[in-house]
Amino acid sequence: MTEDHAPCIPVTKPRFSATFDPGTISEIQRAAATGIYDIRGGGAKRKVPNFDDLLFLGASVSRYPLEGYRERCGTEVTLGTRFAKNPIQLKTPVTIAGMSFGSLSANAKEALGRGATIMGTSTTTGDGGMTPEERGHSQTLIYQYLPSRYGMNLADLRRADAIEIVVGQGAKPGGGGMLLGQKITARVAQMRNLPEGIDQRSACRHPDWTGPDDLEIKILELRELTGWEKPIYVKIGASRPYYDVALAVKAGADVVVLDGMQGGTAATQDVFIEHVGIPLLAAIRPAVQSLQDMGMHRKVQLIVSGGIRSGADVAKALALGADAVAIGTAALIALGDNAPELEAEYNRLGTTAGAYDDWHEGRDPAGITTQDPTLSARLDPVKAGRRLANYLAVLTLEAQTIARACGKSHVHNLEPEDLVALTMEAAAMAQVPLAGTNWIPGRNI
Repeated sequence: MTEDHAPCIPVTKPRFSATFDPGTISEIQRAAATGIYDIRGGGAKRKVPNFDDLLFLGASVSRYPLEGYRERCGTEVTLGTRFAKNPIQLKTPVTIAGMSFGSLSANAKEALGRGATIMGTSTTTGDGGMTPEERGHSQTLIYQYLPSRYGMNLADLRRADAIEIVVGQGAKPGGGGMLLGQKITARVAQMRNLPEGIDQRSACRHPDWTGPDDLEIKILELRELTGWEKPIYVKIGASRPYYDVALAVKAGADVVVLDGMQGGTAATQDVFIEHVGIPLLAAIRPAVQSLQDMGMHRKVQLIVSGGIRSGADVAKALALGADAVAIGTAALIALGDNAPELEAEYNRLGTTAGAYDDWHEGRDPAGITTQDPTLSARLDPVKAGRRLANYLAVLTLEAQTIARACGKSHVHNLEPEDLVALTMEAAAMAQVPLAGTNWIPGRNI
């Protein structure tokens, strides 16, 4: 065949604009039809640099690994050693983040307490107060002190083992959460002093202070109320971690909790979840640097959260300088949410197991993020607690295994020198070399 008669090869052109893709078009159409912004639960769906972009440098000729069956590798952590008379002693550096009764069922809160207790770690109340089920089955319970003051009372404050002042959350730094009316049952309404069945929006800032100087006064007030016995945590959403950590420490915090944008939420605006805050990977090193510059690293403990999934994630967070991590969404999945055996029921809700982000609507087939008594009764808190404990054990063992492979006798001995990055973005954020080089973008040329 001559060149003049060569067949035409069709050119495949993109069907959609990269800017106006099907998802974007659908959201514009939804917004135009309803005039209401999208509210959902869960965390960010966009892909951002994360711990998967880091690798450990295991021991070889230049390092000596530890033998798993003969040489100890510690995992215990002490939180709140700065001022508190009774610091928190945990057997694992993996804790359970704050998730409210209201957002979660009473059975789910009990299950979180049971699982954490089995593994010798702590769980946290959340925005909505302390339930008897949670306190009764939690060996170590952190009481969240939130802007809304929902369910807050001095008796429960004193019954807690530590107090966490929530300034911000990774999914919505600068914003408050929401609780739809269908989840505000008589019990939830009574605990929160709210009208039953009416949508509620949590406050985005505390009513009795406007800055770090006022925060210092509030921390002193809480210390006096609890006899200086309990550690005071300050939780911040990741946005300006260097300065926010410095101000929290200056105000007197024993522990700083840093929550990255991959952290989930019960319900807030989708635009918050996807467009406010920074990834946890980008937040840890500035936070650690802030502590180091003040001479407070390891004296004020740093807990990080937001998208922790595996023991590798735990180990990487510790290597970057954190003292512990907190999990939320992963804990709910461990309890039994998004289970494949419930696929048909998720389908009836217009979604699929593993993609469920309508937790705020209160129709969770697993009985976890609901107040519906029939659905809630599906969750056996004893069995769910054991599932969570199994998961926490795996996270701990995986982190321990990595630490041994790097020649460390304690997971806290992991350090940035043990890490390399696969991408320039991750190398710059984590401040570790790009794999195969000694180049840290932004630090050396």
